[in-house]
Amino acid sequence: MNPYVNMGVGALLGTVFVLMTVSIASEGIFHSEAPEKEGFAIVAEEPTGEAGAAGGEEAKPEPIGPLLAKADAAAGEAVFKKCASCHTVEKGGPNKVGPNLWGVVNRPVASHEGFAYSAGMKTFSEDGKIVWDYDHLSYFLEAPKKHVPGTAMGFAGLKKPDERANLLAWLREQADSPAPLPTADAAGATEAAPAAGGQAAEGAPAPAN
Repeated sequence: MNPYVNMGVGALLGTVFVLMTVSIASEGIFHSEAPEKEGFAIVAEEPTGEAGAAGGEEAKPEPIGPLLAKADAAAGEAVFKKCASCHTVEKGGPNKVGPNLWGVVNRPVASHEGFAYSAGMKTFSEDGKIVWDYDHLSYFLEAPKKHVPGTAMGFAGLKKPDERANLLAWLREQADSPAPLPTADAAGATEAAPAAGGQAAEGAPAPAN
């Protein structure tokens, strides 16, 4: 046989032997047992009792009555500038994107003459049974879409209670007979107002009632 062929075959066999030796050695060094179950177990963290209670029952908003006693109506007039692009407030003023707000405090919801209310706001009004009392106004101004789901009012809300109280103190003065302020007893007994479906005027923080 040709000596060169012998050398080639010998080199090939040697290479195969080395590769097999390395493979067997690696298997012995890095071998790991197959898991009983494939994949990884993901354990969800169980909520604590306190967190579960908080999630199960939504916190009720605070009544605005106690803040109205010390509210600054002059400061509320400045807050109303955020509403003026969509509402007028003078007596006999025209409707704009939202209705005129003269005498709005304690006015039945969706009752201002000449304004085309949405079906949602009419539903929220419960055929005139719901009025814009101080708490309803405060809740709506804080989060319009939360208090009246489906409202077209795009305003994010007045989050500061004192700012809402100042605005309401000024709005109550824009009436022939300003609505009385809540008494201390009435303010303490006030329950959170229910939320219902409805729509309000878009683009301003004042109520579209």
